[in-house]
Parts: sequence; structure tokens; C-alpha cells
Amino acid sequence: MRTGSSRSKAAQPAEAYDTVLRLLGRRDHSREELRRKLVRRGHDQLTIEAALGRVTELGHIDDQAFARSYVGRRASVRGPRAIAAELAARGVDRSSSEAALAEFGATEQLQAAIRLVERACVREPELSYREMLNKVGSRLLRRGFQAQVVQAACKAVVAGAVQPPDD
Repeated sequence: MRTGSSRSKAAQPAEAYDTVLRLLGRRDHSREELRRKLVRRGHDQLTIEAALGRVTELGHIDDQAFARSYVGRRASVRGPRAIAAELAARGVDRSSSEAALAEFGATEQLQAAIRLVERACVREPELSYREMLNKVGSRLLRRGFQAQVVQAACKAVVAGAVQPPDD
């Protein structure tokens, strides 16, 4: 009759490593996300560190590359403030987050905001600037865009032209 865990001590590091590879096969993860998932699956701290160390050495996880990729995916629907908060929640350190967000410049932010304003106002094309700002401004602010970007996007949609915001 067996008592305790059915997993042997020798199998645990291999299981943790396999789990990490399966998770990375689905999508990119930050180091902290992987750590949290391994803890939830019941792996001990030494096993987790060994598995994460191994995949880091092999170049499978890189928080800076993860942050750049994440910013690239989320930049079309979120502003820099929201993306920074999402990266922090995923365990990406502030310096990696800031470096990735530096590539999401004012022009890209304005273009993303314009697309969101146009989508929100597609059924009401004749809105004035003030009406448009009232309708979608707070939504864009909640999505992490700065106020001057929101204002410039609404002005650009009303005018029908793209103009970079004043910094």
C-alpha cells in the first residue's frame, strides 16, 4: 500500500519543466506567470526554480521580449497606462515594461485612439467634437489613453484628418 504522493521526487523537476514547455507552447508567458502556475499545480519552490532556470538558459522565456510582444498585441485596444498595469499584473518588472512601452509612441497611440473613436461613432457620423468627446472620451481614458491623445483623436475624427497630439 502506498502512502503520500504518487509522484517520485526525481520525477517532479521533469514534470515542472514539461508543464512549463506546455504552457509556453500555448502562448508566451512572463517568468512570474509561469511561477504562479507551477505553484498552483503544487510544485515546490526548488523544483519551480530549477524548471524556470532551465527554460531561461535555453532562451524560452525572456520578460523583455514578452513585454514587447504584449505591447504589440494590446496597443490597438489599450493605452500605455492600461498596458503598463496589465504587464505589472503579469509580473513584468517596471524597466522591461517601460522599455517595451517606449516603442508605443505618440503617433501609434493616436492612431489606435482614432480607430477606437471611429468604431464607437460609426453609427453617428455627424457628431460634433464635444458630443464625440462625451460619448467616447471616458471610455478611452479607462482604456489607458492620456487625455490629450483622446482629445486629438476626437478632433481628428471630426476633421477627418490625423494630427499628432501636442506633448
